[in-house]
Amino acid sequence: MDISQIIDSNFRGNIYIVQNSQVIYERENGFADLPNEIPNTLETKFATASAGKAFVAVGILQLIEREKISLDDTLGNLLDIELHKIDKGVTVKQLLTHTSGVPDYFDETVMDEYEDLWTDFPNYKIRHNRDLLPLFIDKPMMYPKGEKFQYNNSGYVLLALIIEAVTGIEFDQYLKANIFDICGMKSTGYYELDRLPAGCANHYIRCADKKNYRTNIYSTDVKGTGAGGAFVTVKDIIRFWNSLLDGKLLLKELVSEMLRKQSGDGGDPEEGYYGYGMWIIDNPKGKDFAYFQGMDPGVSFLSEYNPNNGMISVLVSNYGDNVWREMRKIREVLY
Repeated sequence: MDISQIIDSNFRGNIYIVQNSQVIYERENGFADLPNEIPNTLETKFATASAGKAFVAVGILQLIEREKISLDDTLGNLLDIELHKIDKGVTVKQLLTHTSGVPDYFDETVMDEYEDLWTDFPNYKIRHNRDLLPLFIDKPMMYPKGEKFQYNNSGYVLLALIIEAVTGIEFDQYLKANIFDICGMKSTGYYELDRLPAGCANHYIRCADKKNYRTNIYSTDVKGTGAGGAFVTVKDIIRFWNSLLDGKLLLKELVSEMLRKQSGDGGDPEEGYYGYGMWIIDNPKGKDFAYFQGMDPGVSFLSEYNPNNGMISVLVSNYGDNVWREMRKIREVLY
């Protein structure tokens, strides 16, 4: 079946699928700038929300490979900040695998809308990882460290702070020099919403009451952190996967660990398990699938690697359209 026949014709954003370096499907739809009707193109830079956790995980694993830190190092040893009620014995591995129990500033089990965070705390204040500390640093642990898996944004903010503490530079500058530049990801970066470079999409939220759209500039962090927020192009994501799998970013042994089940119980078979910065879908008929994803108001992103057929899929929408539904169709037709 031709995949173009099953993709939702109303999906707004980009879909890009590559198999063994050959493009097998490409689609651009919708407007990067809705009022001015500037269309999305292959070169459009999209926000990706939590997908940036994959980049942070690679950065941490690089520091482990270089013996600057270890998986067993603890928050108390690595960060010179007052942790209050947070267990100082939480390890790097527990942060990577969402098993730390540290208080999550956006606990998705009790909060539905990310933009609700900014009702009393202006989002324009979030320009560095440390700017998020007031949202969680005084809260108690959610559960004892290592007890269970629970997706945790604060954990990756702390990982980014560890990168900054160890390297002495802002985490996004470290990621640029050690990941993006190596991969040739020239259009990827952590940009401030009030200083976006050329080529970035605006991201739109549907206003049901007025039957129109507003941008998400008051609904997300003004600049991305360790929890997410990188802007990318679909081609740059392919470059990232290729460099990661080819061992240009990490030793292949560490890549295997990153893409292996580390935590979670697989209770939701579509969501799967968690590796390091990546989600893992169990595949009894072959090698497991690996993907990373993100969702914010007006933002949806998913990119998946199927090692059984060499296929890499990238789906992103600047209207928050359902990339997960479209990815299910891709699996049905192409896997």
